[in-house]
Amino acid sequence: MKLFDVYPLFDINIVKGRGCTVWDENGQEYLDLYGGHAVISIGHCHPHYIEMVGRQLDMLGFYSNSVINRLQAELAERLGRACGYDDYQLFLINSGAEANENALKLASFTNGRTRVLSAEKAFHGRTSLAVEVTNNPKIIAPINDCGHTTYLPLNDLAAWEAELAKGDVCACIIECIQGVGGIRLATPEFAQGLAEACKRHGAVLICDEIQCGYGRSGRFFAHQWLGIRPDLITVAKGIGNGFPMGAVLISPEFKPVYGQLGTTFGGNHLACTAALAVLDVMEEERLVDNARETGSYLMGQLKALQASCSHITDVRGRGLMVGIELDMPYKDVRNRLVYEEHVFTGCSGTNTLRLLPPLCFTKAMADEFVARLKKCLDAQ
Repeated sequence: MKLFDVYPLFDINIVKGRGCTVWDENGQEYLDLYGGHAVISIGHCHPHYIEMVGRQLDMLGFYSNSVINRLQAELAERLGRACGYDDYQLFLINSGAEANENALKLASFTNGRTRVLSAEKAFHGRTSLAVEVTNNPKIIAPINDCGHTTYLPLNDLAAWEAELAKGDVCACIIECIQGVGGIRLATPEFAQGLAEACKRHGAVLICDEIQCGYGRSGRFFAHQWLGIRPDLITVAKGIGNGFPMGAVLISPEFKPVYGQLGTTFGGNHLACTAALAVLDVMEEERLVDNARETGSYLMGQLKALQASCSHITDVRGRGLMVGIELDMPYKDVRNRLVYEEHVFTGCSGTNTLRLLPPLCFTKAMADEFVARLKKCLDAQ
């Protein structure tokens, strides 16, 4: 049997990681400014994380949700306190797509509607409902294309209000910082106006914090920069630092019903232990503050480089979620970064480099990255 060949790959086999550094099978060291799609939040192989997960695995790796798992309740209490939503409820699953899938189902269960408003360039996952609200026809199979979604420009409040006024909208789902869409930020005016319009028209507001949340923006959630409290908040990626996990944070206005939502693996003992270890490290090492401070420094250094380098047309983002827009396709620059300067970055669209380093990223690492990026751009 061979692998189903759907991923274009760098010809590099990464076998080891520590903090913001990874190594390939030949011992070559790389600076990691991508964190595996923003999954690595506290750094690769943090010793506290390894110790906690290993200890739990030695006791019990898994049992079903038919019995009490006190780790789930502990995680809910800790997460509520850390993010400021201690009056919300927590439903645990395995991935970001599942989180959005369950949030959309919960919204529809609540108001009985089926139409969803989503943003142009949005990415919300690849499962049935999640992919239908993702604005990429290339990954929406005919069986998923059920006509539930209307795509609208991010920050065009009048367009969203006009659709909500029709009275048939189940939910509005937004990324307050679009990741795959190119590090595009929602404005406070748009977010606040949308939240008010959703309440007026009986629609549910879902904030997808799967990539932009969990401290990455310099606050626990990116929407907390915008002055809103969504009805539903979806998280994944950084919640488990590499252990597959997702969750929905659910407003107290939603009342649970037995059997309404369910999962086999969600909230298992290992996943909860990983998530608790992540919260320990985030709090002890002040990683949310570090994301804000180091991210601001990184963006400042990149804007200084932009002033002297015509190839950079824009630098945007918040915290350690940064987009560098180029005047050319990113492919050659990204390849030079990986193979010549030994730096991993992400990408978006055709011209944007996407930076999502672990939240323990330092100012010294920022300086090193900018110097290596300059070499690559000077070579173009």
